[in-house]
Amino acid sequence: MKALIQRVRRASVDVDDRTIGAIGHGLLALVGVEKGDDEAAAERLLHKLLHYRVFGDDDDKMNLNLQQAGGGLLLVSQFTLAADTRKGLRPSFSSAAPPAEGERLFHYLLDLANQRHSPVACGQFGANMQVALVNDGPVTFLLES
Repeated sequence: MKALIQRVRRASVDVDDRTIGAIGHGLLALVGVEKGDDEAAAERLLHKLLHYRVFGDDDDKMNLNLQQAGGGLLLVSQFTLAADTRKGLRPSFSSAAPPAEGERLFHYLLDLANQRHSPVACGQFGANMQVALVNDGPVTFLLES
């Protein structure tokens, strides 16, 4: 599993002109599920999401994680992160998990996140979503489990 994370001041996701998920200060995580990913990969990714130190301490050094900073987590499924872009000028999605498996693992990740952190918000798997954010920094990292 992969997550492109962005430290945000605020972020939201809309479907059909209706906001379905929003957070203030925290992390926006665009999540891609690849073939071969399983529950253990989701658990490793969630651990990184909650513990990756990207928030500033009193000296403005990135020493605090999401839980220490008291931020929200917005999870948005994005199968295009699983694309193979090494060859040619068109992405190949052969490494992406099949839709049903991707949805199952995304919801597994979401359920775990809700058990271990608050607040957690999410997008809608497979929907055409509009994601808005104010990137704080900017700070962006690609995490892989």
